[in-house]
Amino acid sequence: MKQSGKSGIAILMAAMFALPVPAMPAGAAASTRSRTRRYANRYPGVPTFADSTSADDATYDDPEVRAAAVAALGRYNGAVVAVDPNSGRILTIVNQKLAFSDGYIPCSTIKPTVALAALEENVITPDTMLKVGRRKYMNLTEAMARSNNEFFEQLGLRMGFDTVSKYGRLLGLGELAGYNLSEEHPGSFPTTPPVRGGVARMSSYGEGIQVTPLQLAALAAAFANGGTLYYLQYPQNKEEVASFTPKVKRELNIAPILPEIREGMLAAVLYGTGKSSYDRGGDELPIGKTGTCDDRTNPSKIGWFLTYADETHPKIALAVLLRGNTRRVKGPMAAQVAGIMYRRLREQNYFASNKPSVTISSGN
Repeated sequence: MKQSGKSGIAILMAAMFALPVPAMPAGAAASTRSRTRRYANRYPGVPTFADSTSADDATYDDPEVRAAAVAALGRYNGAVVAVDPNSGRILTIVNQKLAFSDGYIPCSTIKPTVALAALEENVITPDTMLKVGRRKYMNLTEAMARSNNEFFEQLGLRMGFDTVSKYGRLLGLGELAGYNLSEEHPGSFPTTPPVRGGVARMSSYGEGIQVTPLQLAALAAAFANGGTLYYLQYPQNKEEVASFTPKVKRELNIAPILPEIREGMLAAVLYGTGKSSYDRGGDELPIGKTGTCDDRTNPSKIGWFLTYADETHPKIALAVLLRGNTRRVKGPMAAQVAGIMYRRLREQNYFASNKPSVTISSGN
């Protein structure tokens, strides 16, 4: 696996970001406004902007993490769940009503789970090249970075519904992520291939699946810590804070495969769909996976980002969810929310005391 930090790719990306952005042509601007109105008409009543903190009780949240999350989310209608990946403790939940809802389609955040299943089942190796276009081939890292749907649809078809489902459930989808969280919902996981697109679309968009920010935060934490799926715990009084003890849901035994999953998620941040999360001023390089699609069960546009930082000694794992009715609502924008949050935490020296509290296997 590539080393984290200021790689040559990272330096190149920093230079690219520094270039001036050309003005949008008048015709393109008019087209964008037209598309925005079209989405607003498709999803009436689901605002892109809202006060996402109005109903929260944050008395026992980590104040530093919460302040960064609130500032990063800004005016967007969305939620942020931040977790300590080494214990499963919830550090903050911004927009608790949305986070504790029934769940939303995972979009492309299902792809790391499908990739893990394909590697574990020896359906592909990290070097396998699949045809994704007339004259275009990709390996797993590039497919994750670019969030290529054709690649993952092929994986789903090769494995079949039962295998994809087995790994989805193993990684916590379709079940409660938290411990004694009375308001939490388990989302849902299909028992038969979805009518729309079958296992192929299920493997590229998460068709038929409903996930919660809590489930994706728990999954991000497991990717970060080497494969331990913790019960998420949310202390709500001084006694619970003082007596906090991690609770392991299950050991996933995925450490040998994780380097290849992380490689794809790192590529997504360096040059792919999650590059807006890249904090050019810090050494704590995050990794992550975006997701963008329409949710027909809960009609709206959806943007996700599953992520943790930093890659070497992870201290925080996040799930960012955006909901709304405009094209602003997409995975890259959710990644930008995470990037702002990481930058604010770095500026407050949040990562300065970051030391390895867990040993992460390289899989070698």
